[in-house]
Amino acid sequence: MTDRKKDHIDLAFRSQIEQTLLDDRFYYEPFIDSHPQDELKPFTFLGKELRTPIWVSSMTGGTQLAGKINKNLAKACAEFGMGMGLGSCRSLLDSDEHLKDFDVRHIIGADLPLYANLGICQLEELIASKELQKLIDMVGKLEADGLIIHVNPMQEWLQPEGDRILRSPIESIKELLRSVDFPIIVKEVGQGFGPESLKQLLRLPLQAIEFAAFGGTNFAKIEMLRNPDAQVQLFEPLAKIGHSAEQMLNWTNEIVESNKHIKCKEIIISGGIHSFIDGYYLTEKSKLPAIYGQASQLLKYARESYEDLQKYLHTQVEGLKISKTYLKVK
Repeated sequence: MTDRKKDHIDLAFRSQIEQTLLDDRFYYEPFIDSHPQDELKPFTFLGKELRTPIWVSSMTGGTQLAGKINKNLAKACAEFGMGMGLGSCRSLLDSDEHLKDFDVRHIIGADLPLYANLGICQLEELIASKELQKLIDMVGKLEADGLIIHVNPMQEWLQPEGDRILRSPIESIKELLRSVDFPIIVKEVGQGFGPESLKQLLRLPLQAIEFAAFGGTNFAKIEMLRNPDAQVQLFEPLAKIGHSAEQMLNWTNEIVESNKHIKCKEIIISGGIHSFIDGYYLTEKSKLPAIYGQASQLLKYARESYEDLQKYLHTQVEGLKISKTYLKVK
């Protein structure tokens, strides 16, 4: 105890926090409950029971590390009761060469959500060539519960080997919904959706929308860094365009409250979610059932070792338990 008290004195001055750093999003209520004793309460999302409101947002799809990363992430989902979106499965449309890197259903188990992932350009190409069966077969091979379509016009425009989107993505999504019988999630890739895009998406019978808002991994910025061509660098202002997760959530809530024609069931709030405190704040504010997604934070630990990923997620779960007990969103 003496050592502890001495530490408190030595560290007291170093621990002073400027008032400008105060997180003013919550009421802190220390009088109303004891320290949490139980685990997080299970809940239904994407049609399955989850135990942790964290979604593994789609990330790596074709690197040499993809197999290790996906397996570590799937193992974590099984342990903590989370859902997972795979990285781009484009390579599986015509070949099973990389299937082993994505084949994680046996790891995550049958009772948790696992979604395949494909870009809007590939969807457009499959529709044009009347080859949607390739997409259906891919989802089947992976034993996935459904498919994520990522919409990435800025990334494709800035990518040296990028494809061109030839029709409105909303039309391609509508045709996909008419053609398949499994759930569809639509996401952006790091810049988010404006209010008109959200309004149109919320009217579709999607399983969920994933924000992938500005503030997290920005694939437009990644393409700028990949391509040193001077002419391409002139497009750099486009990489700074986007919307934060909180902006998008506020628009979504307004649309849901004012519109009786909402068909989308759920949302995954991702993009700039740095920790459990951001995830808790945003999911508590949502008018639709919501969980929060992380990509780069999970990738950082998953590429090292499972033990590192496990420790990180344990901390996040404990933080959520404390937040739910003592913090009330303003």
